Amino acid sequence: MFRAQWMFELTPGVSSNGSDTPPCRASIRGPGGKTIDTKGKQELAKEEKAKELFLKAVEQEQNGALYEAIKFYRLAMQLVPDIEFKITYTRLPDSDGIGKSIEDNEDDGKMADLLSYFQQQLTLQEFSVKLCQPELDVSQTHISVLPMEVLMYIFRWVVSSDLDLRSLEQLSLVCRGFYICARDPEIWRQACLKVWGRSCNKLVPYSSWREMFLERPRVRFDGVYISKTTYIRQGEQSLDGFYRAWHQVEYYRYMRFFPDGQVMMLTTPEDPQSIVPRLRTKNTRTDAILFGHYRLSQDTDNQTKVFAVIMKKKEEKPIDYHKYRYFRCVPVQETDHSFHVGLQLCSSGRQRFNKLVWIHHSCHITYRSTGETAVTTFDIDKMYTPLFFARVKSFTAFSEKPL
Repeated sequence: MFRAQWMFELTPGVSSNGSDTPPCRASIRGPGGKTIDTKGKQELAKEEKAKELFLKAVEQEQNGALYEAIKFYRLAMQLVPDIEFKITYTRLPDSDGIGKSIEDNEDDGKMADLLSYFQQQLTLQEFSVKLCQPELDVSQTHISVLPMEVLMYIFRWVVSSDLDLRSLEQLSLVCRGFYICARDPEIWRQACLKVWGRSCNKLVPYSSWREMFLERPRVRFDGVYISKTTYIRQGEQSLDGFYRAWHQVEYYRYMRFFPDGQVMMLTTPEDPQSIVPRLRTKNTRTDAILFGHYRLSQDTDNQTKVFAVIMKKKEEKPIDYHKYRYFRCVPVQETDHSFHVGLQLCSSGRQRFNKLVWIHHSCHITYRSTGETAVTTFDIDKMYTPLFFARVKSFTAFSEKPL
């Protein structure tokens, strides 16, 4: 603007102070005598370019290319910062969802049941029906050459004896053929039988075995249930009697369930980062871990409960008779300790079956010599916090046998 004012003042016949002159605009007189406003044309061209970049960014965003859309948005706003408010958007007549076409309704119906849709698409192909086709030309043998029986055996290895159904669902995203294999009712039926046993012979009220496995309450196997307990304990009085210390006690309780009905339980002050890797398999070397069995029970109040009997792993130590060679042996009464645990399975937040609430916890001491049993029941209202589930990916990374 300063340059335009300076050029206007240098024009012959114009006063130097410019007080009586109209607002100045730099203009160029063309050969035909027409005045061309260069500044206005530059502004219009810049705005048109910004509109073009902004609409291109909108198109890229609708197609899912977010990074390209951000790049075009940035270029458009560098040219015109408020370009978003200078564009008039046009809405298609059917974009409000009222007047959908027949083709759209048919597509929605197909997407409602992908399994039947994919099976129909495969039957409409050539006579040599294959579950999947190689996307690129390969010189090696493609997995589509394998027969259906071998593919299903591979899928059972994916599920494994640890019931890693999450990996099966991820495998179904590869192609239509893998989606059909992952929805095989026999795989999901075997998974249900392994979790609930004979109590799941009837499919009612569920429409499929997969729906039963996903909707029916069960404990989860791809992680650990963890609870953290903190309380304050009064310490001993000092020697001079001037003060008495208070101690803050903090410990964790871990429970790891397996599909074959076994369970591990550990109570320790160590944090989960150091303890969880030790609970991946049953062959752990941690001496404080308790082993046992559990069962699921669904009462008339439609609440699923978990009952477990846990005890310390028995290790027979050889008796050193030479140690008591010159001493009189005092008979020690041998006992067996077992812990009876009752938990209620709940869901909290968006996750399912991720919370265990204590119902009862008792210790049974059995004397081997007499066979008598003494029962000690713990007060679950004190120092018994609910256990919350934490998923661990490494628990299902290594499987020993297929489903």
